[in-house]
Amino acid sequence: MKNIVRIAGLSILLLNALNTYAQEKYTVSGYVKDIANGEGLIGVSVYVREASTGVVTNPYGFYSITLPEGDYSLVFTYIGYQKLTERVTLNADQRRNVEMASESKQLEEVVISTKKEDENVRSLEMSVNKVDIKTIRQIPALLGEVDVIRSIQLLPGVTTVGEGASGFNVRGGDVSQNLILLDEAPVYNSSHLFGFFSVFNPDAVKDVKLIKGGIPAQYGGRISSILDVRMKEGNTKKREINGGIGTIFSRLTYEQPFAAGRGSFIVAARRSYIDVLAKPFLKGDLKQTRFNFYDLTAKVNYRINDKNTVYASGYFGRDVFGADVFGFGWGNGTATARWNHIFSNKLFLNLTTYYSNYDYSINSDPNNQTPNDRFEWNSKIISTSVKPDFTYYLTPNNQISFGGQYISYDSRPGDAVAVSSGESRNISLDSRFGDESALYIGNEQKISDRFSLQYGLRYSLYRNLGPGQVYQYQELQPGERKFPVLPGTAVAKGEVIKQYGNWEPRFSMNIGLSSTASIKASYNRTAQYLHLLSNTAATSPLDVWTLSTNIIKPEIADQVALGWFQNFRDNTYEASVEVYYKDLKNQIDYVRNSDLLLNRYVEGDLLFGKGRAFGAEFFLRKNKGRLTGWLSYTLARTERLIDGVNNDDWFPARFDKPHNFTAVGIYNLKERLTLSSTFTFASGTPATFPTNRFEYNGWALPHNVYNARNNNRIPSYNRLDLAATLKSRKKLFGLGQGEWVFSVYNAYNRRNPYSVYVQQNEDNPLTTEAIRFSVIGSVIPAVTYNFKF
Repeated sequence: MKNIVRIAGLSILLLNALNTYAQEKYTVSGYVKDIANGEGLIGVSVYVREASTGVVTNPYGFYSITLPEGDYSLVFTYIGYQKLTERVTLNADQRRNVEMASESKQLEEVVISTKKEDENVRSLEMSVNKVDIKTIRQIPALLGEVDVIRSIQLLPGVTTVGEGASGFNVRGGDVSQNLILLDEAPVYNSSHLFGFFSVFNPDAVKDVKLIKGGIPAQYGGRISSILDVRMKEGNTKKREINGGIGTIFSRLTYEQPFAAGRGSFIVAARRSYIDVLAKPFLKGDLKQTRFNFYDLTAKVNYRINDKNTVYASGYFGRDVFGADVFGFGWGNGTATARWNHIFSNKLFLNLTTYYSNYDYSINSDPNNQTPNDRFEWNSKIISTSVKPDFTYYLTPNNQISFGGQYISYDSRPGDAVAVSSGESRNISLDSRFGDESALYIGNEQKISDRFSLQYGLRYSLYRNLGPGQVYQYQELQPGERKFPVLPGTAVAKGEVIKQYGNWEPRFSMNIGLSSTASIKASYNRTAQYLHLLSNTAATSPLDVWTLSTNIIKPEIADQVALGWFQNFRDNTYEASVEVYYKDLKNQIDYVRNSDLLLNRYVEGDLLFGKGRAFGAEFFLRKNKGRLTGWLSYTLARTERLIDGVNNDDWFPARFDKPHNFTAVGIYNLKERLTLSSTFTFASGTPATFPTNRFEYNGWALPHNVYNARNNNRIPSYNRLDLAATLKSRKKLFGLGQGEWVFSVYNAYNRRNPYSVYVQQNEDNPLTTEAIRFSVIGSVIPAVTYNFKF
């Protein structure tokens, strides 16, 4: 942490010196906001007509551009908003804050997203997808409920192992290799209801950005992707209430300004009522079954003066599942505090601190009815961090970013007590501790009108810390369980058990072929020190987060990508083709019949190897007109190589899907009526099937004699969803607006397989049979009423 402060201080002195040296030029800077609600606009194009140069606003709506003395026209453009031109006379540094108004478009000019024109061609970003929250609201959803995670699964390079599976997979990575951020705080489990819904309340979401490659230097800690979700700041103009009443849950959001518009806040809440609806149909022991989720999202911001703004935001959500004889619950809690400070017209600071906690608990006797025979288990992972991020706008063609981060980890895999006949036994596991420090610097540089670069370097240092027990293991045979050599060595609090350091270079390049076409390339190395242990087909709330240790090494990924980007017909259509190759090191796998829960020697059940992922992503998007939407196709492979597994040969990863195709269509039929649909096709996921069987004591037992891993595939997946949104003609209570959303999930009643497994026939134990398991096997209609006033 001291190094971060020292480097930040030296950098500020250096940059201020550069600023003093170049006094013949002047800087115009400020914030760009929505005139209707005061929200900062991310990615607005600020173009200087006379200088043929420009910049874009940062995640807080701030821009800065330095020019020689003179008169200029600043043109602010953002699709979905009216173009704004500001005349400035630069004979001194100036602060110019502007507000942009939404366009009142005719129906045939409706757009799908709020992005600046040709952004996909001109920017250095590649392997990046942004989905506007307005678009997410129009996509058909399960049970009519808008969902961020399900929406990004429609993008190229993003898959899931099946319905009801938590999280998502990106370019050959498992779900734990995605860094999911909510206002910069990590979310360790992004799912409600065992994966059917995400923790993000769409009414409180402002911006969604998925980074699959070309990861900038300021991001670290995961090796597959970054999902950056930014919350709304709250309406600074007027009070606003919106929400919805749906088939499975309801939601309510309240926004209001205070301090004469210098501050605002937003509070959003959701609660499902599946158990309430099902209660009349449950009898006996199931009568008191609880099965619901709820969450609360809140944010407040206050502008102290023109140079200082503070933010505080938080999320708390929980899933509850159980009855009188069993209780199970899990949930996330995050808290973020941020300070934006403008040192000068060129130097911008965002200082972030956060707290994140994911926990779950199991209780066999939640009502304390059988205190002499019970089982209780609690687990959690806590991380706290401080992160200063600086941006220095050196020239319109050079934007330097630098900063650092310190993270403290506290992993508690299991505080467990078992009581039998009044005798208590503590089977808890030791907590694990660690910290991660990082420093980074990067530069976005425009060499010419046709050539620009983004390059940077990140250094991360991880320490596995005591107190705890350190074990050494002996491998008897590759691919089999390892056993501890000694009882374990005690390590004192704060003592370094193992230390890892990694240099993480980042590089991106854009070569403009024309004003509407470009070629981009990128390379990045990333390191991950936190791991999710799961030997099931899909992750579950009970999976264990663990830290890198003397046995578990950090996961490393090197990815290269090359892409072609093209716009057609005045930005009506945008197209891209990207190819990528990812090399993965220190990947985690598991021995047969591995035991990951409450296992003191869990490292002996782990296997380590390498992986590779490669593919091509095709994307075509229509942005304007009555009909908008996109087509996406991904051709990819994801493989692993583990000593002692699959005869020491490469095998498909559990989430390997060679073919993925999605189609999204949104059609504005009338001013009040919008129709939408999505279609998804994906290859079946790999599965390990027995090659033969042997009979023992009157039972037929399936067996894989060749030690093959994922030697077959389950049938392919395909699904059609439909939706219609009808805006109410009359105002709600004479004040606001309302709309009805009608949706049909799985419209043609496809019984998609989640898994296929082999078991003995119940009537004839000498006969084996394949069982096809589907999570959803029928049409699911839904209706939701949304309101806003």
